[in-house]
Amino acid sequence: MSSRSKMSNEPHLIVGIGELLWDILPDGPRLGGAPANFSVMAARLGNHTAILSRIGRDELGREAMNQLDPMPVDASHIEIDPIHETGKVTVRFEDGEPHYTIHEPAAWDFMELTGTWVQLAERANAICFGSLAQRCRESRQTIQTLVAQTKASCIRIFDVNLRTPFYSGEIVQESLELATMVKLNETELPLVMNLLGMPMGEAVSTDALRIGAEKLLDEFPTLEMVAVTRGGHGSLLVRRKEWNEHPGLPIEVVDTVGAGDAFTAALAHYMLKGASLATLNEAGNLWGSWVASQSGAMPALAEDVLKAATAAIEG
Repeated sequence: MSSRSKMSNEPHLIVGIGELLWDILPDGPRLGGAPANFSVMAARLGNHTAILSRIGRDELGREAMNQLDPMPVDASHIEIDPIHETGKVTVRFEDGEPHYTIHEPAAWDFMELTGTWVQLAERANAICFGSLAQRCRESRQTIQTLVAQTKASCIRIFDVNLRTPFYSGEIVQESLELATMVKLNETELPLVMNLLGMPMGEAVSTDALRIGAEKLLDEFPTLEMVAVTRGGHGSLLVRRKEWNEHPGLPIEVVDTVGAGDAFTAALAHYMLKGASLATLNEAGNLWGSWVASQSGAMPALAEDVLKAATAAIEG
């Protein structure tokens, strides 16, 4: 599809709020956290982006800022916690899929609402928030208040990341009521439906996923799109009057940490350009698979790779 002429190229302000942490991988620590991964990828695609999070006054916190410093993302609004440590997650892999041990408490559990954060939210064209960062009352209140401060045209992305035991039906319900888009994987959709009292069984066929997504759209009037990722099998995007399925792209997986966040960032980027569902799906799968083919959640992106991928999506 040729969509270049139809899409805006104006830079947008995109905000990611939530956990900034270190993924302790088998080959060593890597900076991550879904909102941070999302923000860095959105920045690399050409947007003005800001990370809103909280780190400790410790070595891992200082190293996080050192690593973010050369990246094309605004990290100047990250808070420093004088008491709590920078977040850590131990990651182990089984059959190529990551399994997480999320240590608590962490500095990002205690994010404070500030006037500067509110001003950023009021200017944002898109904001991304998740369920994990809402596990503690302080950050939950900050996130929900901030998302509610955005303008009516802002794309409000609820990135479902169900990590046992850090989620509840209440958190999911409140987040969906704020969101204009929800992104979740094919395993999470049945769990979310069960939490909301709308069981759909364990089936993950395209029809079952589409029907589940349509039920969410019916239940939450502010929702405009449901994005369901299916790992190496692509993704399904559902709006009220249309849907699009992508089969996925064949790649050699290095690790999948951050791949879903890159998918979400690509969707936000191209939604703000006014792209079609098919283009959104192509962009999400291309950038998600690219991150899965690299090591770590924030791999360096060469200019020639960016140009080639952009041409493939928009050309």
